[in-house]
Amino acid sequence: MSIGSMLLAFLLLYPLYKIGAFGAGDIKLFVMIGSFYGAGELMTILAGAFVIGALFSIVRLLTEHNAMERMTYFFSYLAEVARTRRWKLYGEDLAQDYHMYRRNKIHFAVPVLLSVILRVGGMF
Repeated sequence: MSIGSMLLAFLLLYPLYKIGAFGAGDIKLFVMIGSFYGAGELMTILAGAFVIGALFSIVRLLTEHNAMERMTYFFSYLAEVARTRRWKLYGEDLAQDYHMYRRNKIHFAVPVLLSVILRVGGMF
């Protein structure tokens, strides 16, 4: 059961790692969660982490006052992927400006932790 959950976590999240949306630590964190929980629990925790992460991202967009800039970048990224039919690393052109690159990131381990706490606590 745990090996299947670990494999499920890896297979679901590896594509996000390949395009730069997730770090390797995020993948390892979910693989470890999969070693303790079955597939259903893992999926619940994963969904909770994505919802909490989305809330964190919304707060970040509002505090940085760059929601329009980020949405424009996101849709231009999707358009380029559709046009070239090749995935590219998300944000790779921002890597030269380290401050800009970092201000558009959230640490996903915190939403994962909160999701696990809420699941273990029976909140969802």
